[in-house]
Amino acid sequence: MDHSVRIRFMKVEDLDQVQEVEASCFQKPWTREAFFNEVTKNQFAYYLVAEEGDSVVAYCGVWIIMDDAHITNIAVHPDMRRRGIGEDLLRGVMDMAKTLGAQKMSLEVRVSNDNAKALYRKYGFQDGGIRKQYYTDNQEDALVMWVRL
Repeated sequence: MDHSVRIRFMKVEDLDQVQEVEASCFQKPWTREAFFNEVTKNQFAYYLVAEEGDSVVAYCGVWIIMDDAHITNIAVHPDMRRRGIGEDLLRGVMDMAKTLGAQKMSLEVRVSNDNAKALYRKYGFQDGGIRKQYYTDNQEDALVMWVRL
């Protein structure tokens, strides 16, 4: 764990910085409005941020519905990668989901994203199937992965 980074729940005040992280990581980033709706209106959504000093450097979102948790997105600013921040966020949402009664967790990951797949496998995620042309930016397939909590 990077001890200079603090994990906490996302607040509306974080959205501009979250949007910066999002735009630095994805060709088709979520809009600020999408994050606003997740944080303020979606009763199933829980979002964590990783903060270094006053800066949000990463975030992770999860929907928890009954006993099922689904990671919606996870992103670490490119300048902050390879420091264990994504792993801290993943552990955080897994622990939170388990505490809130989830028994299983799933996510989609680009088939080409070997680093992310390795991280998820480290935490017990298994391959579940392929969603063809899932990503709209380049039509890449997504690998569905899941784990029992």
